[in-house]
Amino acid sequence: MAARQNELPQAELPVQAHTLMLENRHTLVATGVTRVISCDETGAALETTQGNLTIGGQEIQVGELSVRTGEVHISGKIEFLQYAENRQTSGGFFKRLFG
Repeated sequence: MAARQNELPQAELPVQAHTLMLENRHTLVATGVTRVISCDETGAALETTQGNLTIGGQEIQVGELSVRTGEVHISGKIEFLQYAENRQTSGGFFKRLFG
């Protein structure tokens, strides 16, 4: 089974530390990123080893995710960072309803 674009294959996923380095609220470097969920000019959502990270702001640009290092560069006017726990979905709606 092929891995989704911008996602590390589970068998190759190394245990990585998750770090954030924010410089002048304009440049953010994140490590431990496993997938870019979404991105546009107002924000980005990343899946990290420590939970899902939402980055909000203006003129947000996301660089390419390095599969080898799990590092991604983000630039723009960064206004907020917010974490949420990763949600594992398995079995679909009926499994969650009756499980």
